Formats: sequence, C-alpha cells, structure tokens
Amino acid sequence: MTPGIRPLIAGNWKMNGTAREAAGLADAVRQGAGAVTGAVDLLVCPPFVHIHAASAAIAFQPIAVGAQDCSPEEKGAHTGDVSAPMLADAGCAYVILGHSERRADHGETDALVKAKAEAAIAAGLVPIVCVGESLAQREAGEAESVVAGQIAGSLPDGFTAAKGVVAYEPVWAIGTGKTPTEADIAAMHARMRQELVARFGEAGQGTRLLYGGSVKPSNAKAILALPHVDGALVGGASLVAADFLAIAAGAAG
Repeated sequence: MTPGIRPLIAGNWKMNGTAREAAGLADAVRQGAGAVTGAVDLLVCPPFVHIHAASAAIAFQPIAVGAQDCSPEEKGAHTGDVSAPMLADAGCAYVILGHSERRADHGETDALVKAKAEAAIAAGLVPIVCVGESLAQREAGEAESVVAGQIAGSLPDGFTAAKGVVAYEPVWAIGTGKTPTEADIAAMHARMRQELVARFGEAGQGTRLLYGGSVKPSNAKAILALPHVDGALVGGASLVAADFLAIAAGAAG
C-alpha cells in the first residue's frame, strides 16, 4: 500500500450473467460489505445492460458502480456505443478503460484510450486505465518500458485532478491462474509511481495503483501489502461475492 491512500477493490464482471444474476451478486456484495467498507472502497462493474439491476440491488450502500468501457464521443451516430454522459446518468462513478481484452479484441490504441479517458473525465467519471505487458514482452525484458509507454500515451493531462486510477494487469496473467512474483509486481508498481510523479508531480504520488491478473483470496493479502499496490482490479473472483469480499478483507488488514 501507499501511505495515505485508501485502497480500492474493483470487480470487473466482464460479459457474464443475466440481470437477475447481476442483482443477486450485487446484493450479496452489499450484505457483506459492512465488514470492510470502513477501510476499503468497493466498486462493481457489471455489463452495460445490468448497471441498473446492480445499482438497484446495492440500494445506496457505500459501494460504487462502474462500467467496463465508454465511447470517446459524447453523442451521435455511433451505433452500439455507450457514452460517458450516459454512464454518469445511469449512476456510474467509474469506468474501466483500455483493458487488455479491449486492446486485443478491438484493437484499442493508447491514443483511443486517452480519448476515452478525456470523455470520462468530462462526464464526471473516474477513469481506471489499464496497462500491462504480454508474456513475450516480459520475456524480452521490455515489461517496464512497455507499461511506461502505455502510461505516457493513455493518460490525459487532467488525469490526476480527476482522481484517475491506473491498473497494472500483465496480459499473460489475466484468467490464467498465473501471477507475477511479488518482487515483479513491486518493481512494476514502483516504476509506475515513478512515471506518474515525473509527469504529474506530487499529484502522481497520490494516484491509486491497482494490481489485476488472477487475484484471488489466497494471494490477495500478500499482493496488497506490497509498496504502491493500492488495491485490486478483480476479474473471475469478483463473480463470487464471498471471494470478492475476502480479497477486500485482505486490503482492509
């Protein structure tokens, strides 16, 4: 953890579940949240079509709702897209941007992620910008330089003023059950902090840095205790309320 930064545990539900299942999962998180929300911020990010169901189930509890993507455009003829103002109107507080699955499956570039982050900030949303290297890049010794480049290219100038979040997700660890060593995670988060401070000054010291990539109850406490790891972006484990809350408990100490 970074001293003075309140941890954030975010659940990325990806493309899973029905509206009924989303409401049930959100309600289960709500029921168990009281044990951790005194020390940790909780966030759930359901699919677009289930944002309302999840929000209704949370029912004004201290749990934020976010989305998994947004358009860089405010409105217009963009069939199938969802704008940041629409998400804000639906009750979202955060939006995940530049996830490796978006970068890989939809060809999203740093420039596009930056434009989306600008749109999110303009709509009053907190952007969670994802960065991370492939296995080939790590094996080539390029992991830190790749992530530094993504940070430079994906974060807009107003990022820290909007309390933006950066999530490090090594591409090869997402959904595989594999995680980097604790030393690797600590080294990457230290480099990320260095890049943020170099660009944004003191404000970069207060930016929350999340780790994502096969986070689970068995490894969360050790990962969350590392320097500059200020929370987690949780994928598969966030689909089980007990696991998600156990990860949050690891951040709460």
